[in-house]
Amino acid sequence: MASWRLPAPPAAAGSYDSVRPGRLNVWYSTFSDPVTGTGYWFHHELVRPVDGAPYAHGWAAVYPPDASPVLERFGPHPLTGDQAAGVPGFRCPSAVATATRLRGRAGRLAWDLEVSAGSAPLHTFPRLAWRRRLLPAVHVVPQVRARCSGSVRLDGQPFPVADAVGAGARIVGRGNAHRWAWLHADLDDDTVLEVVAAVSTLPLLRRLPPLVFLRLRGAGGDWPRGDWRSALGVCGARRFTARPELPAWSVRGRAGGRRVTVRVHLPEAHRTAVAYTDPDGSGATCHNSERADVHVRLERRSAGRWRTERVWDVRGTAHAEVGLR
Repeated sequence: MASWRLPAPPAAAGSYDSVRPGRLNVWYSTFSDPVTGTGYWFHHELVRPVDGAPYAHGWAAVYPPDASPVLERFGPHPLTGDQAAGVPGFRCPSAVATATRLRGRAGRLAWDLEVSAGSAPLHTFPRLAWRRRLLPAVHVVPQVRARCSGSVRLDGQPFPVADAVGAGARIVGRGNAHRWAWLHADLDDDTVLEVVAAVSTLPLLRRLPPLVFLRLRGAGGDWPRGDWRSALGVCGARRFTARPELPAWSVRGRAGGRRVTVRVHLPEAHRTAVAYTDPDGSGATCHNSERADVHVRLERRSAGRWRTERVWDVRGTAHAEVGLR
């Protein structure tokens, strides 16, 4: 069973997931219901401001296929004893998020869902990023191809959720990126694509293009390797490139004899804009869609030519966002 403890060495986890001021902990889950096509987003944050008392807050959002999205916030709440003691998962008076349960209430929305993980954790970022604190934040997906069942209510009306497919992920660090793009897509029954592209808030790195961390998990394992090669373009890999923008963004790159092109579209009618606040008080806006579209082309180098290996075209069930300041 998946745990929402950070799947990293203790020293690495401690370097980010600490009790010091200026730290942000995020638990989020995104799912798509296979029957109705409705997308769901449950986002939970524990914030330790640079100045002020720590607090817990978050939001829930529903993205129906035939109506505008609904997003409701909960909190802020003072830090609870369990949360302060480092008990796995997120807990506050409005919401609970653990490896097996999502439950809460926010405005017009209420939810009670059981969650089961489908495969081993997916390490989006290289281990060195955890050990050396090289980035403002790090990301990992403890629950890949997770299944979610239960009920979500909007104004008291139920949205039955049965065997919805998605993922549960963690972010820890000093705050959000200066700009970012994110994608989670269940491309088919055996293949998952996770992408994080981010520009650091550090002044010296802010002018550089985004670092792109891409993981494609299929029957043959994870590609590319979980190190810096594809992000930096070394040892025969061409650096993966991305440009976070709306309403569409793309990723390109190659590694290990393969290259990939990813095109993501966030439809305006199925998109929400959410204000984020970092521990230092600065702000960003996250444009999220749980009914995004994605087109993926994977090619392999053979006999001196690039030949198409797989093509996926996913409509309305990809999960994506773009963060801007």
